[in-house]
Amino acid sequence: MKKLLNTLYISTQGSYLCHEGESVLVRVEKQTRMRLPIHMLGGIVCFGQVSCSPPLLGLCGKRGVHVSFLSERGQFLARVTGPVSGNVLLRREQIRRADDKAVACSVAKSFVLGKLVNSRTVLQRALRDHGEDSLLSVATAKIANVIQRVRNTEDIDILRGLEGEAANCYFSAFNGLLVSQKETFQLTGRNRRPPLDPINALLSFLYTLLAHDCEAALEGIGLDPQIGFLHALRPGRPSLALDLMEEFRSILADRVAVSLVNLNQIDKKGFTVTESGAVVMSDETRKTVLQTWQKKKQDIVQHPFLEERVEVGLLPHVQAMLLARHLRGDLDAYPPFLLK
Repeated sequence: MKKLLNTLYISTQGSYLCHEGESVLVRVEKQTRMRLPIHMLGGIVCFGQVSCSPPLLGLCGKRGVHVSFLSERGQFLARVTGPVSGNVLLRREQIRRADDKAVACSVAKSFVLGKLVNSRTVLQRALRDHGEDSLLSVATAKIANVIQRVRNTEDIDILRGLEGEAANCYFSAFNGLLVSQKETFQLTGRNRRPPLDPINALLSFLYTLLAHDCEAALEGIGLDPQIGFLHALRPGRPSLALDLMEEFRSILADRVAVSLVNLNQIDKKGFTVTESGAVVMSDETRKTVLQTWQKKKQDIVQHPFLEERVEVGLLPHVQAMLLARHLRGDLDAYPPFLLK
């Protein structure tokens, strides 16, 4: 089993990353603030005005450490990777399967079912933990109905429509997951680019982190992150990474967001509104979110298909591996990760 490696998040503005031998150095105002062996890193994520030396980028490419650059508010800008790895025959098979409408719909259906079942599980857990709530109960029933309709469809466009319908049901009940700071983090609807309220800013930031992990997992297995099945192909769009992250949105990103709010680890002081109306997180809040995200990735869960205990941070890698096995013909279908 692949070892869970750390992701190094750099949010201090003006930081400069370089290397000394096999160690990554983080310097601020010409002072070395951190030194980490590169073999302990799986990725580096830089927010805002953070720069890297070309030799460090070269070393990261050789060692398979992905370096991503995001805006200070968490919007993806660019990604630096080394030479393409993996079996070219696997990527060729991936393209063939993506071009086959029936096969593509079958794989996409697995991603959607994983998302819907996990979303429903999250709502059911909230009902169990917090007591009866009409919004949660109605959304749970509606998503159950959509799940049955998804199982019976063989049309990719209908499938995408059903996924959108279920997502609307889920977010219509999202406020039922919150037991604290409901006024500050009230969700009135999903908005992004830019997010217009604190809860959307938080969710969008966590989804960016999740997408980074899924894209790195796919590249590590040898799959092309841009050739997806559910999300339509678009230049520069990591469609397969977006496909893969669907089954993890509610059980990883959303649960981290809800935990941060309910435990009062973040509050309204950590968010400001810019002149354009966009809501952004403060440096301190961003650091708290990143620390919680890293801690969440260290949790252990039982994988229902492999019947093994797996660290949460390795789930994207495990699912990418299972997808590759399906595309090679070793598995009859792709088994999404379903939270028990």
